[in-house]
Amino acid sequence: MAAGSADARLIAVDLPGIGGSAEVTTDGTKSAVADVIHQLVEAMGLKRGTLVGQDVGGLVAYSVSPCVLEVVTGMHSTTTTGVTQKARRASDSPAAHMLARAGLTARGVIYVLIGWVAVLLALGRSSREADQQGALQLLASKPYGLVSLWLLGIGFAAYALWRLSETAFGVTGEPPGAGPRLKSLGRAVIYAGFAYLTFQVISGTQRSQSRQQQDITATAMQHAAGRWLVGIAGLVIVVIGLVLVSQGYRRTFMKYLRTSRMSPSTRRVVELLGVIGTCARGLVFALAGALVIDAAITHRASESGGIDKALLTLRNQPFGEFLMILAALGLAVFGTYGLAEARWRRV
Repeated sequence: MAAGSADARLIAVDLPGIGGSAEVTTDGTKSAVADVIHQLVEAMGLKRGTLVGQDVGGLVAYSVSPCVLEVVTGMHSTTTTGVTQKARRASDSPAAHMLARAGLTARGVIYVLIGWVAVLLALGRSSREADQQGALQLLASKPYGLVSLWLLGIGFAAYALWRLSETAFGVTGEPPGAGPRLKSLGRAVIYAGFAYLTFQVISGTQRSQSRQQQDITATAMQHAAGRWLVGIAGLVIVVIGLVLVSQGYRRTFMKYLRTSRMSPSTRRVVELLGVIGTCARGLVFALAGALVIDAAITHRASESGGIDKALLTLRNQPFGEFLMILAALGLAVFGTYGLAEARWRRV
C-alpha cells in the first residue's frame, strides 16, 4: 500500500484450498473460489476496490471481477462516476437481483410447460402447438390461468430488463467484452417478444406462432436474395443449437452459479439437470434451424417453424413418438434446471 493512502485498506484473503489455508470447502475451481471472495465483498459492504493477485490469485481475481460493482480491465479496477455509477449501483441493487430471479423463474416455468404440452401432443391428448404459445394457452385453460399468465408476462418482462442491464453494464461471470453483451441484448429482445405474446394470449388476440414464423419465411423468400437470407438464418439457428449442446456437454453453465452455496449432492443434481436440459434444448434448436434451411432449399415455407415444428418432425420419424417424448422431457428438464438457476444464479 502506497504511503499516504489513509483512506484505503489492503485486505489479504486466505483463499480456500490455496497454500496453507484450511481444508477446501468448495469444488476448488476458480469460479467457486471467486464466489467466496464475492460473498466476502458483499458481507463487508465494499463498493469500490482493486483486485490484485499473482499466479493462482491472479486467476481468481480475474474470475471474481465480473461479479463486483466496478468495471474491470485486465487486473485492475476502474470506477465510474455520476449518472453511470448510479445506474450501475441500481443494476446491482436487491430490486434488480429480484428482477433477474423473477425472469429466470418465468423462463424455467415456460420450458416445463412446453415439455408437458409436447408430451400430451406425442400421446395424442392435445392439439396445441408445442411451443411458447401452446404452453401459454394450456395455462390459460386452467382455473388459475389468468393470474399465472400475468405473473409469467411480468416475469418475461423482468428477464428482458435484466438482460438489458447486462448489455449496459456487463455480464456476471463473463470477462468484459462486446460478445457477452450482444448475447444478452439478443436474449432481451427475444423475451420482450415472449412478454408481448403472453399479453396477447391474455387479451385473446394471438395468432398461431408457428404460422407467423412460416409467413415471415414465405415473405422473405419472395425477394431476390430471400432464400439466401432464410438459409443463413437457419444456419445461425443450427450453430446456436450446437453451441448449446457443447455448453451442456462441457458444463460451462456452472460458472454462472453460486456453487459454493450448494451442498455436494445438490450441486451434482443441478449439474446433471443442466447437462441434460441444455443438450436437449440445443438439439431441438438445431433441428428447428435445419428445417428452416430445408425450407430455403425447397422453397417451401411450410417446412419451416420453431420448437413445435421440430418436435412434430421427430414424431414423423421411425419410433417418432418415443423420440418426441424424449425431446419433450429434455425441455422439461431444462425448465427444472432453469428454476434451480433462478435460485443460485450469480446476478
